[in-house]
Amino acid sequence: MATILIDKLLQAAVKQGASDIHITVGQPPVFRLHGRMRQLDTMTLEPEDTISLMKSISPARCQTELQESGSTDFGFAFADLARFRVSVFRQRGNISMVLRQIPNDMLTPEQLGLPPKVMELCKRPRGLFLVTGPTGSGKSTTLASVINNINETLDHHIITIEDPIEFYHYHKKSTVNQREVGVDVPSFAEAIRRALRQDPDVILVGELRDLETIEAAITAAETGHVVFGTLHTNSAAGTINRIIDVFPNNQQDQIRTQLGEGLIGVLSQTLLPKIGGGRCAAYELLNCTPGIKNLIRENKVFRIPSMIQTGAKHGMIMMDDSLFGHWKDERVTMEEALGKAHHPIDLARRIADEQRNIDEGGGDDQR
Repeated sequence: MATILIDKLLQAAVKQGASDIHITVGQPPVFRLHGRMRQLDTMTLEPEDTISLMKSISPARCQTELQESGSTDFGFAFADLARFRVSVFRQRGNISMVLRQIPNDMLTPEQLGLPPKVMELCKRPRGLFLVTGPTGSGKSTTLASVINNINETLDHHIITIEDPIEFYHYHKKSTVNQREVGVDVPSFAEAIRRALRQDPDVILVGELRDLETIEAAITAAETGHVVFGTLHTNSAAGTINRIIDVFPNNQQDQIRTQLGEGLIGVLSQTLLPKIGGGRCAAYELLNCTPGIKNLIRENKVFRIPSMIQTGAKHGMIMMDDSLFGHWKDERVTMEEALGKAHHPIDLARRIADEQRNIDEGGGDDQR
């Protein structure tokens, strides 16, 4: 019963392009489509349904972990159609699951609308490049696209450290080794330290989730490797503060110096529903120029946003400029753009000025 059901569910999710499947007691399965939650017209799930659905896809080690700690995460392939990242957890004594769909086809940086400067920064010989944003903002998709581009164009050794492995990469021009935390290696920090002995050019760290991992990533970036990592922060300046704040006070000056030396750039992103269906990403890009590196070293991170604003010639982009562009090109509604803006009042004023300009038949801005 459950296997038929899970196969049908996964098939429907792939066909409809759902990003997530939510399975919880007391309601039918729910798909997230283009950012919105949609209940399926099927039966309401009982406790035994969610248990059998969980058992039909969870490896034995994950079922043990669920018993012991109340939650577990793993990835699995659904035929040749897609991979899913699964989070199983207990709530009110019952089993719930969220399955995130990871498409098999990797999009190119151009298809994702990545700022042109991103690939140039990512092909530097050493340093730390961070992709940040809230959960579900497409960070994994962006990094998979970057790694795939490097794999197709450079003869590198790429090591990815993930929990769980999301996108599968195959050897192209580069050699790719993918290590799963909990299966191939005990922790992120341990995997990074080991990776340094494995002659890597590029190391991808799925998540910089604690001091030990961040420290290991910064060290790896300093020793002549390119390190990619993700963080749950909403802006470039916020990302730098978050990293520094993880460390005890007596280490913060040293970390500022190391970050000032080692950071290549920060890409912050968010996803918005597009008018007419689908989603698009808005980006903020910080390119660590010598001026920015100085601000980090001198503890003047608060001045970074204004440097991004004036840094267009270095390929930098402010989040609100990216949102404004999406609105102006009629990809997203004004409400969606303002909902994701860092400075909604300023952006609203700018949109109002632009609308007035268009209404008056104004100037060059008419399309």
